[in-house]
Amino acid sequence: MLLAIDMGNTNITLGVYREDDLLLVSRLATDTTRMRDQYASDLLSLFQLHGVDAKQFSGAIVSSVVPTLDHAICEAVEMIVGRKPLLVGPGTKTGINIRIDNPAQLGADLLVGAVAAVAKVGSPCVIWDLGTATTVSVVGAGNTFLGGAIMPGIKTSLKSLVSNASLLHDISFDPPRSVIGANTVACMQSGSVYGTAAMIDGMNRRIFAELGQEVPLVVTGGLAKVVLPYCEHESTYDDNLLLEGLRIIYEKNKK
Repeated sequence: MLLAIDMGNTNITLGVYREDDLLLVSRLATDTTRMRDQYASDLLSLFQLHGVDAKQFSGAIVSSVVPTLDHAICEAVEMIVGRKPLLVGPGTKTGINIRIDNPAQLGADLLVGAVAAVAKVGSPCVIWDLGTATTVSVVGAGNTFLGGAIMPGIKTSLKSLVSNASLLHDISFDPPRSVIGANTVACMQSGSVYGTAAMIDGMNRRIFAELGQEVPLVVTGGLAKVVLPYCEHESTYDDNLLLEGLRIIYEKNKK
């Protein structure tokens, strides 16, 4: 079995694979104050809860956008599965040609998502990830990573709005019945859901114009399911896109 871990700013997503089959997906909170042994205890408890025998792991792979936790997580994984994990970074074989100004600045999550998207729909393609940040990555012909854009995530934007506006409070992300909200909550929901959908549509049109053609869209991230029904362009949704990318990268680097 393979343990795949995607460490984001808010959540640490874990996937357990047997060959190509994703057997388990679970999440832990990202907490930079926690130590190696604490994360090892979390992993052990999670595997015991779901009946996973850690001795059956043949390898592990980690992608991270939280460098301060890399050491703790990698050591915790090694303690539990008995193998040092592959940490996605410079020198990792991915099959993606990175053509941005400074390839070392490319986030591991964006690279992993691009690997999975190319495997799913080919290149060129555009990948959206609606997480703590909303990111869009553009892969051109020949699996060439051209760049993209980074925007505040839906929850991040709402949190900032609520914390800076005395009369506004936290809301659910249920889409309102119309774009024109008739009360404060409906107005905030319209801005969050329809506003994000309009931003995605507008960015897609601009990206297609620069590419000179429309290309397949791949979308991931938990809140994507809320927003996608209100977007103009057809897309492929995969909540486990990054885990699949990690599995593919592990296979490319397995000795």
